Amino acid sequence: MGVSGCGKSSLGQALGQALGLPLIEGDDFHPAANIEKMHQGIPLTDADRAGWLVALGQALASHAGGAVLTCSALKQAYRDTLRAAVPGLRFVFMQISPQEALRRVEARKDTHFFSSSLVDSQFATLQDPSGEAGVIAVPATEPIAELVRLVRARAPVASA
Repeated sequence: MGVSGCGKSSLGQALGQALGLPLIEGDDFHPAANIEKMHQGIPLTDADRAGWLVALGQALASHAGGAVLTCSALKQAYRDTLRAAVPGLRFVFMQISPQEALRRVEARKDTHFFSSSLVDSQFATLQDPSGEAGVIAVPATEPIAELVRLVRARAPVASA
């Protein structure tokens, strides 16, 4: 979890492979209206995210053996919605500076719908989850292999 551009999809894919778990890409669950708003640089509201979070919780819950989900989960209330669907859910918080997030989002502008003009709003919305139960914070600028190692060391999971 974390702001746009922190590397959620890259780490999620690597963690899924390392743990032998399916990947649920949160962006794939956004309704067309949400994608259009983000493409136009309009921040999503709590109401925009509500159905999306419920769908993500249902997708996670449907994988009894576990799954890796990529999702911004910027507010504690969003994380709590997901926790309600999957008790014991753990989060990896990818910490990144606003400058680095903006650089990364601008670098992918031709391949992703998220507008770089929204990076500031992501940081304004973010409620730092450090200290919440089941949250592991990692520096998003580390190489993916190192992030996988850190996550596995801090939250060992028995793989299938």
